[in-house]
Amino acid sequence: MSIRKAFLMRLKPGHQAEYERRHNPVWPEMEVTLRAHGARNYSIYLDPRTDHLFGYVEIESESRWEEIAADPVCRRWWQHMQGLMETDADARPVAIPLVEVFHLD
Repeated sequence: MSIRKAFLMRLKPGHQAEYERRHNPVWPEMEVTLRAHGARNYSIYLDPRTDHLFGYVEIESESRWEEIAADPVCRRWWQHMQGLMETDADARPVAIPLVEVFHLD
């Protein structure tokens, strides 16, 4: 059984096109890293009016998802994206977790 996660992130103004370009395609090694840590069905949506990003991912476990933060590929990806979005001091994107209130299979 997978765990559904949703979260909000935010781009810095003027970086929508570059953010999309860097994700199309995402680095192959980043895709491998995500899958290796149990991530599936991962989507990111942009609200172009506000620069907000809505992320949705299905994961196998919270601990495996958190382990991604220590992966060198993930850390390089964060550094690569840091100038485009709001991040913490370690380049991790600021991600506000959302609480699921409804789901329909």
